[in-house]
Amino acid sequence: MKLLLYIFAFFFCGTAFSQNADVILGTWLTGSGKGKVHIYKEGTKFNGKIVWLKEPTYPDGTPKVDKNNADKTKRSAPLLGLNMLKDFTFDGGKWIDGTIYDPENGKTYSCKISYREGKLDVRGYIGISLIGRTDTWFRVTDIK
Repeated sequence: MKLLLYIFAFFFCGTAFSQNADVILGTWLTGSGKGKVHIYKEGTKFNGKIVWLKEPTYPDGTPKVDKNNADKTKRSAPLLGLNMLKDFTFDGGKWIDGTIYDPENGKTYSCKISYREGKLDVRGYIGISLIGRTDTWFRVTDIK
């Protein structure tokens, strides 16, 4: 009987404290402080685009572009508005099976996101998730 109560309590607590998939919606400051990414939902997928840059222009005043993109036809695209998070699904309290694009090196990585205490842990990786890097992002209330 005690075993059944423990099992019930485990499942009840797990359900009661399960993550709300939409908790990541909104604007987040990257760990470097160089940019802000707005995470939004399209259908069941979560995506994110750059909405603010600490230094949005080059020294000559022209807007920064995606100059490191492997696809030469995309190198003139502005960084502001660039979708850098794509196609995440929510599963088991995490956002998985998405990709993150790093405009500093022009590469796209597999990615998973977890939420903890008002912060996002954004992990980009190659192959298995053990080989990669995690960046902590902080929620912001404005995009300025």
